[in-house]
Amino acid sequence: MNTNIEKIYERIQNAKEKAGRNDKIFFVAVSKTRTVEEMKEAEKISWVDFFGENRVQEAESKKISYPDSKLKWRLIGHLQNNKARKAAEIFDFIDSVDSIELAARLNRIAGELNKKIPILIEVNTSGEESKSGVSPKNFSELLDFTVSQENLSLEGLMTVGPLTDDEKEIRKSFSSLRGLIENSRASTGLALPLLSMGMSDDFELAILEGSTMIRIGTLLFGPRDYTKKN
Repeated sequence: MNTNIEKIYERIQNAKEKAGRNDKIFFVAVSKTRTVEEMKEAEKISWVDFFGENRVQEAESKKISYPDSKLKWRLIGHLQNNKARKAAEIFDFIDSVDSIELAARLNRIAGELNKKIPILIEVNTSGEESKSGVSPKNFSELLDFTVSQENLSLEGLMTVGPLTDDEKEIRKSFSSLRGLIENSRASTGLALPLLSMGMSDDFELAILEGSTMIRIGTLLFGPRDYTKKN
């Protein structure tokens, strides 16, 4: 765990001040590859709102080991269709819906589980082939389909910034998502409060562009050790 966690909070507040904002920005502690012990330490931080996991199988194992967690869990990694049922069973939110096929499957599964799943649509605003997410040109079709599904509750949008040091390109990616959510609010009449963008390397730029939820792993926990076993 980063021993200087108050610095993270200070940077968030400074970015909000620079953007002229005083609204709530939700904090997702990205716990991918982290131990349950590390997650318990993160949960003690008053301004950590959620755990974010990338893989269904890893999250399932942690849920078994950490059944008394008070935080809600978000799936922030790409979801394969064949893992949709398990994801629907163990996650409180699914933030990476990127296709009509996946949305339809989750809706059907949610009905069978007698629940309504809060989701985000993931959009690939950077255009990088290595990233998941629906393309902006196909976004409106997925949006219309998603809001028509009775067992899904669309809460907002998510994106991953481009892999570059060019601040202009990063902000362009984030502002693109902000434009999409503003248009979506107007066309659907939904509040869509969650604009999930910004990670350890670019969260301040994301806040400047209107992010209401940031996803922080390395900055909070320290460098990842992929040899650790949970």
